Amino acid sequence: MPVEFADRMKNIKGSEIRELLKLTENPEVISFAGGLPAPELFPIEEMKKVSVAVLEEEGRAALQYSTTEGHGPLREKIAQRMNDKLKTNISKVDILITNGSQQGLDFAGKIFINKGDVILCESPSYLGAINAFNSYQPKYIEVPTDENGMIMEALEEILEKTKNVKMIYVIPDFQNPTGRTWSLERRKKFIEIINKYEIPAIEDNPYVELRFDEGFLPCLKALDTKGLIIYLGSFSKIFCPGYRLGWTCASPEILSKFIIVKQGADLQASTISQREVNKFMEMYDLDAHVEKIKSVYKVRRDLMLKTLEEELPEGVKFTRPSGGLFTWLELPENIDASELLKKCLENNVAYVSGEAFFPNGGKYNCFRMNYSTMTEDKIVEGIKRLAIALKEFM
Repeated sequence: MPVEFADRMKNIKGSEIRELLKLTENPEVISFAGGLPAPELFPIEEMKKVSVAVLEEEGRAALQYSTTEGHGPLREKIAQRMNDKLKTNISKVDILITNGSQQGLDFAGKIFINKGDVILCESPSYLGAINAFNSYQPKYIEVPTDENGMIMEALEEILEKTKNVKMIYVIPDFQNPTGRTWSLERRKKFIEIINKYEIPAIEDNPYVELRFDEGFLPCLKALDTKGLIIYLGSFSKIFCPGYRLGWTCASPEILSKFIIVKQGADLQASTISQREVNKFMEMYDLDAHVEKIKSVYKVRRDLMLKTLEEELPEGVKFTRPSGGLFTWLELPENIDASELLKKCLENNVAYVSGEAFFPNGGKYNCFRMNYSTMTEDKIVEGIKRLAIALKEFM
């Protein structure tokens, strides 16, 4: 007897990145495909001591159910970091701990989107968000972008003529997949526009602390005057992704909906994970740990850009991110990055083809490369392999 699935399953596909990572488990493959942090930077020795301290000091409470909103001291520390670095003015009551920021994306779709509702997003946009939202059967309108992020004139033009826009999804800092960062002028204009049309916006910001230059730009949440920005943060890129801890910061009216939805999804994030991350921040200096990560990633970013410049043929463009994990390459219009990838895999080098980052498809000549995971020698060797494949393909 055939099994009958819900209609929404027609829109849900496996993550192309996750599937590609299976192919690159071969140690001979140099993979620029994932968005993985460098595992050699995980604080393993420190976490051994942290784990013991949590169990010795907090005992059974660390292994018990806890509140849906999350561990109070951890929420306080998150709020303080956002206030100090991103110029927000929030407290722990504005924070919900989630199982990674990915869970916040899924909840946003569940809370705001009915079948056929419109989501506006950058073009291209984060594949994981598209996959999360697809469950709720939206329509997407892609807003054009340039080196300074989403083009505000295009956004306003779309909003003027489009009905049923329920949500805008953006990544203003070191965007996945392009690595681009919005200018301060664009951020201020964005707040003006969403205030005018009263459209909620998801600010997905897992990379914001990985800025290689001095100083932070204020996040959109810091500029929010009507409570329309829902901020998603994460410990995955600045600490350890295996803890699966992120957070949602929103106005009380909106956050209450996220809390209700989380109660129905999984009751709470892991009690012991929250307490261990909180204890690490009490025993050690998270800022110093982030600085260590940044120093490694900056070297790898610089090396990747330098090697791309030296090795790639004419006609290939790439972004020059000032932080984060990714650069974005555009090939001549007649080259399909998915077909090129097959050739690259024969040479044991991998990246993520760009088409999947466009929710409406149709753009084939671009791809994303990650510089955080591979060591310096593998970055150089991998780009040389890529360049050989590309020259043969062209």
